[in-house]
Amino acid sequence: MNENPITKEGYEKVQDELNHLIKVVREELRVTIAEARELGDLKENAEYHAAKEKQSQVEGRISQLQGIIATSKVIDISQVSSDKIVFGATVTITNIDTDEEVTYKLVGESESNMKEGKVSFASPLGKALIGKEEGDTVVVRAPKGNIEYEVVSIEYK
Repeated sequence: MNENPITKEGYEKVQDELNHLIKVVREELRVTIAEARELGDLKENAEYHAAKEKQSQVEGRISQLQGIIATSKVIDISQVSSDKIVFGATVTITNIDTDEEVTYKLVGESESNMKEGKVSFASPLGKALIGKEEGDTVVVRAPKGNIEYEVVSIEYK
C-alpha cells in the first residue's frame, strides 16, 4: 500500500473532522431520519429524502477521511533540517516576470489549500520546488506558459 506523506497538523485536522462527522453529524442525522420516518409516507416525505441524501454525503466523506488516515505517513516538520526544499518546507518565491513574492508550505495532497498558502508536493509547483535551494530559479509549466520563480527563502516550522 502506498503511503502518502502528511504533516502532523494536517493529520490532526483530518482526524478532528472524522471524529466530528462520526460522533456529532452522524448521530444528528440518525435522529433527523427517525423523526422524518414518523411523519408518515416515505415516498412523499421531503425531510426524509433530504436527510438520507445528507447521510449519503456524510458517509462518503467519512470513508474518504478513513482512507486518508489509513494511507498517511505523518512527517514531523520540526525534525526536518535541510538547505534544500523537501516536504514540509515553507518556501518564499518571487515571480521573475512580475516581482510578486508569495510564500507556500509544501504539504500532502489531502491538506493542500492555496487560500491558506499550502501547496501539494505533487502539484506542478511542488514538483518544481523539490530539491531546490535559496537563489535557484524554478520553472513551472502552466497552461498559459512557463512561469519562472526565484527561491528567496526556505524555512522548516
